[in-house]
Amino acid sequence: MFDGGLSLRRLRRRCAARVRELPMPDPFDVRALCALVAGQRGRPIELVPMTERQGVLGLWVATDDSDLIFYEEATTLPHQDHIILHELCHLLCDHYAAPLPGAELMPHLDPEMVRSVLGRTGYSAVEEQEAELLASLVLQQAGQSAPPPAEGLAHRISDALNWADPR
Repeated sequence: MFDGGLSLRRLRRRCAARVRELPMPDPFDVRALCALVAGQRGRPIELVPMTERQGVLGLWVATDDSDLIFYEEATTLPHQDHIILHELCHLLCDHYAAPLPGAELMPHLDPEMVRSVLGRTGYSAVEEQEAELLASLVLQQAGQSAPPPAEGLAHRISDALNWADPR
């Protein structure tokens, strides 16, 4: 049995069903996936880079007319993509919790708006596991039409160094 009375098998089935409903870009790109999901939902998703925000790497803020996904800018592109995908998965799963007790993470937003719109600051263990599982399944699905990341990385390094094929 899994936390909250939800079995891991049931959670995996629920996430697999969500992946089947996603409009997967080909070739896969997290930012393109966000644009496709926004189009499918009829609601814009804005990706907002942030830096050094008290240990927060990613955050999803739902407003009345759009969704904002904040992600750490001072990290590698693959890590940024993972953060964005994780937050997108919270959005896809409709995860919400308690209101944010301040707007120090997003100084350009009106604090009154943030408190009334954000809807959550943290997730339960089950919600975190669901977002991570869904993100993993999305990447697994994307891997079916793209070369495995390790192979792609080896080829990019090889090309950059003008080496022969590493295999």
